[in-house]
Amino acid sequence: MFSQYLKPQRGTQLRKTDSAELIINIEPFYNDSLFLINRYDFVTENVSQTELIIKPNSYFMIINNCNEEINVRYGTDISHLEVIYDPYKYENLKKVKIDPDKFVKTHLVPDGYTEILSKWYSIKFSYPDQNLIYIKPEMGISIQLHEERSENWEIIKGQPIIINGNKVHYHVKSGSCFSNPKNSYHAVINPNKKKDDFVVLKEKWAGNFDEDDIIRVFNPNQYYS
Repeated sequence: MFSQYLKPQRGTQLRKTDSAELIINIEPFYNDSLFLINRYDFVTENVSQTELIIKPNSYFMIINNCNEEINVRYGTDISHLEVIYDPYKYENLKKVKIDPDKFVKTHLVPDGYTEILSKWYSIKFSYPDQNLIYIKPEMGISIQLHEERSENWEIIKGQPIIINGNKVHYHVKSGSCFSNPKNSYHAVINPNKKKDDFVVLKEKWAGNFDEDDIIRVFNPNQYYS
């Protein structure tokens, strides 16, 4: 049996099963302190043993949302399974924020932005009525929610993976739109592997916008400001 220890607030890689079913066991099993991606479902409450049975050709990921280490045990060796997203691939590299001046020139960012929020894995350009968010290849923004605002996303480029409430959407096409109500989980993952193959999304909001109004329930990038 293949096993993996997860510290608090850590997650596994997002993988895809092959033609065989995969059974996962977790010890200790705190079903109310786990997040689970099982195919198209993002389970955030009362994960059941049945939901830890992953069908063939399905995506899966475990996030430890409790306060102690857990042991994730797989019924078979998973090392050969395709990795769709590794949240810690660049964890030990130096974190250098994206240079806005260079980025604007190389990515044809539209004029008219009033503010820029640059991180080492993404960059956001704010306009009077919307934001444009660019996410690096093989990176993702934290799984988060907001208490004071809702958000609407339109995918402009990149075929991302979108967590939208309790559903997961894979390789989303340009033009796809998603509504994120207040207090609903949402995230964007860029699974593209080519350098400079950024995911681009347009974000509009309703309610009280405040950069501090953000609750990150899974933040592998360790960016808190």
